[in-house]
Amino acid sequence: MKKKSLVLLLALSMIFTFVLGACGGGSDESSSDSDTLKVVTEATFAPFESTQDGDETIVGFDPDMMAAIAEDQGLKLEWVNMEFDSLIPALQSDQGDIICAGMNKLAGDRAEKVDFGDTYFESELMLLVTADSDLAGIDAVTSDMKLASQIGTTGGDMVQEMKDEGKIADGVVLNQWTDCYLQLKNGEVQGVVVDKPVGEAYLKSHGDEAKFAGDPFGDHEEFAFAVQKGNTELLEKLNTGLANIKANGTYDELVDKWFS
Repeated sequence: MKKKSLVLLLALSMIFTFVLGACGGGSDESSSDSDTLKVVTEATFAPFESTQDGDETIVGFDPDMMAAIAEDQGLKLEWVNMEFDSLIPALQSDQGDIICAGMNKLAGDRAEKVDFGDTYFESELMLLVTADSDLAGIDAVTSDMKLASQIGTTGGDMVQEMKDEGKIADGVVLNQWTDCYLQLKNGEVQGVVVDKPVGEAYLKSHGDEAKFAGDPFGDHEEFAFAVQKGNTELLEKLNTGLANIKANGTYDELVDKWFS
């Protein structure tokens, strides 16, 4: 009887060990999932990030650049699309790990809320108008006109400031660039304040409808990815990855792909 009891106990012990091992496997899988970093963006900012009709896949310079950085640094990324003015709050509330959205790190108090990485692109603002417009540039805009731009952007801040100062009749600040372009096309605004490379991407397919008016204006802009305040380990990895893909030529290849 004692031998039978011992055999039974050993059998139960083996079963218990197997169950624990299976649970441990599930725990490892969860840990692997938790290692995936969420990159938050606003995907109407072509050629930096955008989606195609009927497809939620985010494509553009930023996703390609971040994919190259992730491969260099052994990181796993998941992209999340949201409104631009929600990006910084998303990091502050742990809903995201990285912002990569053509965000100007020099604007406003952004650098007080998140930690920005090294600059990966430099830009400036332009005035986009209809192809038949007589506007010569931003200085030719009069107080009876309306301008549009995207909420939370440098351009959005500028048109709001122009409205507050009485330089324009209204500043139409919208959630997406596509809505701004539609306002211009429908004649509801006389111009759209937009980052130059973004406006250039729009003109590639709408050159018969719109054009740039005048020269660049506003403050110099520097685009950078951002992480939560104090996350120096992740920021160092991203900066190192960016430096490496610039050194090995990958960065220049992506610039040629998306901006040439």
